[in-house]
Amino acid sequence: MSRHSRLQRQVLSLYRELLRAGRGKPGAEARVRAEFRQHACLPRSDVLRIEYLYRRGRRQLQMLRSGHATAMGAFVRTRGPTEESNGAGAPGTLSGEGDDPRKPLDSMRTPKTPLDGR
Repeated sequence: MSRHSRLQRQVLSLYRELLRAGRGKPGAEARVRAEFRQHACLPRSDVLRIEYLYRRGRRQLQMLRSGHATAMGAFVRTRGPTEESNGAGAPGTLSGEGDDPRKPLDSMRTPKTPLDGR
């Protein structure tokens, strides 16, 4: 079995420290696990991103240990009633907005006139 690289050992150590620091804080352990699972598929060769995430994790660990943090959560964007259900288009835009060449009406809901004037 091969040994872990220094960066791998640092990441594993950070994971354990975050779990320890998150004990007793609602949502912290689940959030730490979810964050690490989300980034577990990163290729080993993507060292820059791994180091960035490691530094970000260190800052989060400092926040958890500082005593100011009482819980840990994440911002989740919920889909509003005005957004399309299939996720197409920009967030927050109505499904009928914009100039779609497949639709005979523009955003003002007036019929388009052909370029030759007919």
